[in-house]
Amino acid sequence: MVFAGSTLVGCEGLAPPADGGGPSGSGVPADGDGGGDGRAVNPLDNPDGTKPGLAAITSTEDRARARDVIEKVVTKGRGPRTGYERDEFGYAWKDSAPRDVPFSHNGCDSRNDLLKRDGQDLRFRSGSDCVVMALTLHDPYTGKVIEWTKSRAIAVQIDHVMPLSYDWQMGASRWTKDKRESIANDPLNLVPVDGPTNSSKGDSGPASWLPPNKKIRCSYSVRFAQVSLKYDLPVTAPDKEMMLRQCGG
Repeated sequence: MVFAGSTLVGCEGLAPPADGGGPSGSGVPADGDGGGDGRAVNPLDNPDGTKPGLAAITSTEDRARARDVIEKVVTKGRGPRTGYERDEFGYAWKDSAPRDVPFSHNGCDSRNDLLKRDGQDLRFRSGSDCVVMALTLHDPYTGKVIEWTKSRAIAVQIDHVMPLSYDWQMGASRWTKDKRESIANDPLNLVPVDGPTNSSKGDSGPASWLPPNKKIRCSYSVRFAQVSLKYDLPVTAPDKEMMLRQCGG
């Protein structure tokens, strides 16, 4: 989901693609793991999501560690979507999420925090060290490099790895407003990615949608599991099975 100017573009409520993939994104192919960003960090070494990127998990040892994380996730069936509204998780990209959320109350909204975390060659609005006007993004979902400017804001969207509508159906409908605002703004659950690819995801879990970049699918599954465990949210049994499969399970 992305907030750009006065336009809200969601990753939820859209039909997931039949093949579990998505558009190839924009930009040019990048070399190396996880979109070629040498700054990208293995999610196993980034449990709070404050470090940049989503590096591929490749070693046999790390893939075993990844399966150990995913195995801890509890499963249940999806509940109804009844009553879900984006506003139930607070105003998009607010800086006033509960103070235990990394980056909150730092004078910069969540969207710009994430652009700064993952972007390179950052250019800011004159007089600001918050509002990003242009950047280079090594997109983990497509493995491509995107040269982004604010004038085409929705070309890069901030994905909720565990979609908010999914959260709602798995138990967040019974949470306090503060807890919903936390998961909506937690950098552990947020990744700047190619806009069209994010839009293709809808509110799908891993059994229905995975990043087109196959190198990153184990890392994506680990991040999905990390959010699930932090917020004590179950996933569906097919989603957990697919997550394990991406890491060799």
